[in-house]
Amino acid sequence: MDMINVSINGMSYDVPAGSTILEAARYAGVDIPTLCYLKDINQIGACRMCMVEVKGARGLAAACVYPCNPGMEIFTNTEKVRKHRKMTLEMLLSVHDKKCLTCKRNNNCELQKLCYDLGVDIDDRWDGAKPAEANDYSTLYLERNSAKCILCRRCVAACQQQFVGVIGANNRGFDTVIGSAFNQDLANVSCVACGQCINACPTGALTEKENWQEVYEALADPEKYVVVQTAPAVRAALGEEFGMPIGTNVEGKMAAALRRLGFDKVFDTDFGADVTIMEEANEFIDRVKNGGKLPIITSCSPGWVKFCEHYYPDLIDNLSSCKSPQNMTGALIKSWFAEREGIDPSKIVSVSVMPCVAKKFEIKRDDENGAGYPDVDYSITTRELARMIKAAQLNFAKMPEEKFDDILGDSTGAAVIFGATGGVMEAALRTAADWITGEDLDSIDYQEVRGTAGIKEATYNVGGIEVKAAVASGLTNANEILKKIRSGEADYQIVEIMCCPGGCVNGGGQPIQSANVKAENDVKALRASALYNQDANMPLRKSHKSPAVIKLYEEYLEKPGSHKAHELLHTTYVAREK
Repeated sequence: MDMINVSINGMSYDVPAGSTILEAARYAGVDIPTLCYLKDINQIGACRMCMVEVKGARGLAAACVYPCNPGMEIFTNTEKVRKHRKMTLEMLLSVHDKKCLTCKRNNNCELQKLCYDLGVDIDDRWDGAKPAEANDYSTLYLERNSAKCILCRRCVAACQQQFVGVIGANNRGFDTVIGSAFNQDLANVSCVACGQCINACPTGALTEKENWQEVYEALADPEKYVVVQTAPAVRAALGEEFGMPIGTNVEGKMAAALRRLGFDKVFDTDFGADVTIMEEANEFIDRVKNGGKLPIITSCSPGWVKFCEHYYPDLIDNLSSCKSPQNMTGALIKSWFAEREGIDPSKIVSVSVMPCVAKKFEIKRDDENGAGYPDVDYSITTRELARMIKAAQLNFAKMPEEKFDDILGDSTGAAVIFGATGGVMEAALRTAADWITGEDLDSIDYQEVRGTAGIKEATYNVGGIEVKAAVASGLTNANEILKKIRSGEADYQIVEIMCCPGGCVNGGGQPIQSANVKAENDVKALRASALYNQDANMPLRKSHKSPAVIKLYEEYLEKPGSHKAHELLHTTYVAREK
């Protein structure tokens, strides 16, 4: 690595050549405050919080976009710089909704933290006219409060990174607001519900549409039997809401907390993930052997499915007809579980805890009611579960380690890695390879499809069949794969696509980490490692080896792909306007 020497606050540092002042300062252990900056996503110098003095330069310089030169003298903490930053914050607050105590982002707001750090007082020095509000509550999954927006454009950059780009700056000057073209409601454009804009927002301007209070109401109803399931990625991130290190697996504490919240049964979506593999691997083998539509593309990520329906409707037939693990688990709760326990399914309230806001959209889709009732009644995010735990005044760190309830709480290592990009592919290959060869193969770690790279490709020889596989996470990467499929350039047999970069561990409903934390840590990789570590230490690592799954098919479904399995566990798709 080529290095150059610069001076920062009178101290000499060797920093990587090509660094911006912001990067050089962080390399040297000096933090410069930012609001619009988001590593690898948004570097536009718009918020003016990162202004510094550079000897010989005219005026202040925006550190996030200003390149370092050898011998440069930089000053990050002069009186002039401090006054500028404080005034910038005061002006932002002059048009900001300052109801911080009741804001969903209270204590996790980058604007709030900077105001405290820089000693900003709320006064009327800059009070005056306020921009007209342009709020949006039109979707099932997201809310926008423009009075809390600081026009940093992080959300715009995140949406563009996802290829979708349905939001941007409308109007000009004082009247600028972030919204969709022609001020349309988000529900009326081709938003895919990924929620990456929420995770990018430094304030409370963008949040999920919450349902946790409705879940509390159901728990208080003695006539209801309330069942909860938790997705694989939730256990790898929930602890962050309670001060635990990124990537801490809190599965046991989570199960304990859910029982103490009052749920009648605490199940694991991993069970549904194992069932998904049974159905999806069977569907894949059937298509390969009988000339079906290839490549088969996974359908676990509802944001990706919605993207396909909007932008690639010609490839809908390539989608696996399998429901996501969330809805498979929900359908089995209201059918197999209800019959086994003698519970009226109309009395069951099915709740899911997901790393994803698109799941709120998914549960309202058509053909997601396999047992004649909605598969899932309420889908809440990891953040919402944390709010429920905090509202109940449970000390999460002191929760005991408990297990999920039988039988929909049993699962394998193949299921837990569903939360990471490449995990669904690897889980499917573990089962498909055994079924095709008729052997119990020992080599089951498909390293080529692991990791956080946006696109991964591999070719495997499975029982004499050449299987070309591709994995994509993030919709810009998905778009590249889909263009190759559409043009005939690629000859894949199986493709896994996850909407969010890095997979579900980086979903739009996961705990929000600040721009500073994201700049210093690969959050998605740390969370994914928790899942792969759990997989490596589980006694069963293939979905078709699960005794619970075997019992399900023996007692109820007969075999993968059966008529009853299709009624309960498979779904349909629809072309949508772009």
